[in-house]
Amino acid sequence: MTYQTTVGWSLFTSGLVTLLLKVLPYDSLYWGILLLVVGIVVLVRRQL
Repeated sequence: MTYQTTVGWSLFTSGLVTLLLKVLPYDSLYWGILLLVVGIVVLVRRQL
């Protein structure tokens, strides 16, 4: 059950991020790196 929820949220958020990268100004590479860093920070904080 948890696996399906995780996969669902993962697909949902990746779709949102893809749309965001199309709309945001500047190069999408910078936004991608920023979102990656934010994601890592969130994961690390949740495990503490």
